[in-house]
Amino acid sequence: MDSPIWAELSAAERSAVDGLIQRDHRLAAVARVREAFRAEDRPGLYETLDVVAERYRELGRRFERRPTPPLDLTTLTEQVGALPGRTVAVEALWDGDTDGWCVDLMALTDAPVAEYRLATIRHGGDLRLFNGAVPPWPEAQEAETVGRALAERFGVPFHFASPDQPDVDAPRWRTAS
Repeated sequence: MDSPIWAELSAAERSAVDGLIQRDHRLAAVARVREAFRAEDRPGLYETLDVVAERYRELGRRFERRPTPPLDLTTLTEQVGALPGRTVAVEALWDGDTDGWCVDLMALTDAPVAEYRLATIRHGGDLRLFNGAVPPWPEAQEAETVGRALAERFGVPFHFASPDQPDVDAPRWRTAS
């Protein structure tokens, strides 16, 4: 690999970074590279991301996130059926991380009052925002379609407060109902 940053790392550090990459721990790999340097010599975040992305390629791994596979209604129905308590609603929520936006499909129960993540739906990173690929948000459309069908199977409401755009502060079902 032709990188002065990579060349300065010890063999042990390179091995540790590669181990993190093999487990798909991108942020931990970035942090490990940066922490191997003294503070005054530490490479920038973007330079380090480039190094880690190149290591992903060299190790035959994909640095960009793949879309999640389509949700299977039968599997989700079984998951909800196995939850403790009675399911009272199915809810879709926006979430985000360093890869971009995603939608979590949740089942809400009473006795015990709890919520359970059934699936996380991701159809790409935030690069889509810059190249005009969103909206519409395909993860929101999938969550809406599958979430409604799942809610109908259990005779409970489906709630998605912000299907048209990411909003982590959108009202939740328990507070809106």
